[in-house]
Amino acid sequence: MSSGQDRLRLALLNASHDDEHTPRNFRRELDADLVEFDVTANERPADFAFDGVVVTGSRASVYWDRDWIRPLVEYVADAHDRGLPILGVCYGHQVLASALGGHVEGMGEYELGYREVRRTADDELFAGVPDSFTVFTSHSDAVTELPPGADLLAENDYGIHAFRRGNAWGVQFHPEYDRETATAITKGKDLPDERIESVLAGITEENYAEACQAKRLFENFTTYVRQVRQRVVG
Repeated sequence: MSSGQDRLRLALLNASHDDEHTPRNFRRELDADLVEFDVTANERPADFAFDGVVVTGSRASVYWDRDWIRPLVEYVADAHDRGLPILGVCYGHQVLASALGGHVEGMGEYELGYREVRRTADDELFAGVPDSFTVFTSHSDAVTELPPGADLLAENDYGIHAFRRGNAWGVQFHPEYDRETATAITKGKDLPDERIESVLAGITEENYAEACQAKRLFENFTTYVRQVRQRVVG
């Protein structure tokens, strides 16, 4: 854990509509001081005086007509233009793709539960993460076209699961989830009972332990953010 002047200050752009699990999960996983903004209530940072930006998941779609979505996308685009490191998770991954010129569409189906994802390229965000790894997924939208100049980092049979452009990364899966969150999210889905029961049956200690390998990316991200800050200061 870092402390004192070494501690990072990250903007947490929380799009989760007051979900109780989201801030807890990100505060647990990120070794940084998180300044939280409820972007669904049109809260956004007034400036870019942060070491980095993290964008959370949401039940919204980035292509919806909501008064908070376009300003969020624009803030993320501006943060990227200023060279701030960015990590977008699930909805945040889709926001980042949209902000940088990619495309997001509805899938017409749901990817839900513990699933395997394959790395397609080496990247420092995934240092220490196996080439094929387990993650918890919960989405019915997907990035169908990467932003110009972006590199595909991971995918599975549902599509793109991670990309990078410059100082910004998006991951479609939820590395921040614990078993409590995975259970609550699954029970809240409007899906057939047999599908829900099947996913719940898969939220086991063993699967969660496997998925914890992907949590390494949080440490890798904050390490990268710290390196960027040192270069700027130096």
